[in-house]
Amino acid sequence: MSDHKITRIPFPLVSMEQSKVKETYGGAVGRVVVFCTLIRSEVPSDTCLVTMHPIGNTGWLPIMNDFVKQGVHILACDGRYRGVDYALNMEKCAVDLGAAVKHAKEVLGYKKVVLLGWSGGGSLSAYYQSQAENPTVTSSPCGGGVDLTEAGLIPADGVIQMAAHVSRHHTLTQWMDASIMDEANPDKRDPSLDLYGEEVKPPYSAEFLERYRAAQIARNRKITAWVKHKLQELADKGRENEEFAFTTHGTMADPRWLDPAVDPNDRTPEWCYLGDPKLVNNSPVGLARFSTLRSWLSQWSYDDANAHGPTSLGHVTKPVLVVGNTADDACTPSHTQAIFDGVRHDNKELHLIQGANHYYSMQPDKAKEAATLVANWLERQDLR
Repeated sequence: MSDHKITRIPFPLVSMEQSKVKETYGGAVGRVVVFCTLIRSEVPSDTCLVTMHPIGNTGWLPIMNDFVKQGVHILACDGRYRGVDYALNMEKCAVDLGAAVKHAKEVLGYKKVVLLGWSGGGSLSAYYQSQAENPTVTSSPCGGGVDLTEAGLIPADGVIQMAAHVSRHHTLTQWMDASIMDEANPDKRDPSLDLYGEEVKPPYSAEFLERYRAAQIARNRKITAWVKHKLQELADKGRENEEFAFTTHGTMADPRWLDPAVDPNDRTPEWCYLGDPKLVNNSPVGLARFSTLRSWLSQWSYDDANAHGPTSLGHVTKPVLVVGNTADDACTPSHTQAIFDGVRHDNKELHLIQGANHYYSMQPDKAKEAATLVANWLERQDLR
């Protein structure tokens, strides 16, 4: 174990990319910046965990220091969409993660790189690794770049999925308010599906849940159909490079937040990782609240988005560690199990941290337990 001082070394990775439009605020058109922080102690290591979330901020998670105390080095990276996802493209996120992996190997000199996919970074890291090992995606679902078969992605030596959900598009769909009937008027609701209305109360029957889940998928597909129509409409007018921004209301109405018997674990009922789900349902922090047409297809469309953890992991050959938290109020047990089941080879492990919440917030003992578990797995896999 290391008691040495933890150091943080921040630096940017800057590259140029051909682009006809500006999709992130500030800077020159076509300039891509990946913000990185190398977190390490004085204890040398040949291995680095590279972590990236689609919209960033993994570097300041409480558990990062615990990894370093175990002698594990971390390269925490924020891609080009740091802090905002209204124009986010998952294929470009994979390219950004690739820049970090390449830098860790070729510049920082780490002999082995392991992807640490925490929360929303789970599906990103799984997608990246599948495309690095066997690139197949030649275009984003919205059309045009990025061609990942030409991106030169370097495969990592292992993949960790920690407190991860299966994908942004499946998670959004499971959280969507199925009662909203008119996207332009979210107050127009089907009372028989309104979790926050007067007619529907937990516990929910199996028949209700089946109907509710079907209505959620139908709503996602309805939005997707409108998105594709709008893109075609712009193209027909000779405005194919233009975008259109829109709002999606009601994106925190998952029955599991109100009925603890749905996908049960140790979470607090009537609560989610963002607070009171009824308030989050229409608050600015809800998933996909603000989006653009192309971004919807790449990250939120139930049928079109590519970055699905279990599917991607089915094409990964390297060792996989899955870590779930039993009091997680964001990524629940069905997601953890689906991720583990998606790995087709036998060099995989599933471990649960009892009583741990999503962020290990105010739980230093749980963070230490999880970091120790990861360090021991790396040792067993000869990845230290």
